[in-house]
Order: sequence, then structure tokens, then C-alpha cells
Amino acid sequence: MPCLSAGARPMPYPTRDSLPDSVRHVLPPHAQDIYREAFNHAYAEYADEEDRHGGDSREQTAHRVAWAAVKHCYEKGSDGHWHSRH
Repeated sequence: MPCLSAGARPMPYPTRDSLPDSVRHVLPPHAQDIYREAFNHAYAEYADEEDRHGGDSREQTAHRVAWAAVKHCYEKGSDGHWHSRH
């Protein structure tokens, strides 16, 4: 999770290195870029609570959107690694 100051909300990810370990250690670099771009866009898009579904937080929604974007272009293989669909 991004670093937080007291009372601050998490900020979007400015670089690939700022992504959570659970993303950086499993996705190839291009998929990490897709994740980061999708997360940052969704974080801005779903700032208002009424735009989110099911009471999810802004960050939860952004992570959900980011994983969906990755899964559109990549799939997890039987070897446990993520591979491009193209």
C-alpha cells in the first residue's frame, strides 16, 4: 500500500516501483504498467462514493478495476506465471 501521512488517503501510484509487492512480484513489467495506469485512472474516476458499487472504498474499487484491466490483456498460466493473451 502507498505510504500515508496521518489522516491522508492513499495516493495513486506514480511509478512501477511504488506498486504493492503483490503486484510487482507476480506481474511482468508491461502488465504492471497496465495495472498502474488503470488503478490511477479508476482512483480519479471513482472519487465520489456514489459512483462506487457495494460500499467499496475508493482504493478497493481502483484495485478491482486495475486487476480487470490486467486480466483483459494477460492470463495466469498453468505454470503460475502471467502471460500475454496476444
